Amino acid sequence: MDIKDLKGIKSLVHLMGDSDLTEITIEDSGVKLTLKRDRAEVVHAPQYHQVTLPPAPAHSAPQPVAHVAPAAPAAPTEDASLHYVTAPLVGTFYASSSPDSPVYAKVGDRVTKGQILCIIEAMKLMNEIESDVDGVVTRVLIENASPVDYGARLFAIKSN
Repeated sequence: MDIKDLKGIKSLVHLMGDSDLTEITIEDSGVKLTLKRDRAEVVHAPQYHQVTLPPAPAHSAPQPVAHVAPAAPAAPTEDASLHYVTAPLVGTFYASSSPDSPVYAKVGDRVTKGQILCIIEAMKLMNEIESDVDGVVTRVLIENASPVDYGARLFAIKSN
């Protein structure tokens, strides 16, 4: 594998994403590449809402304050016919090659496998992100010039 080649670097990023690796260093022909990621897990504390009852009449005993746990949020339903194109690396999402150029893909566009959908800039390199399916773009999930993380959903495509 040639680490000077973008595809080689992408395959290393995928390897890290598919495994428990948090750091990898490779040296080839005098070029040293180190990839690191933070594996800190996010722990969400339960939230409680306080419900206060209206004041009781003066002649009755004080009413207790009830604590009610919130209902679990409904799981979003996903359309099984949608395919999501995800970011293969961390960087900045660009919908076109320059501010004056038309966007590569917008909602309603029919795209083919291998067609460029956007660019992700990472370490001053412009990486063209291609569609991996044929279909119609139903949603663009990232705003232009926004940062993206590895694995972030970029486009929803209704595949043929």
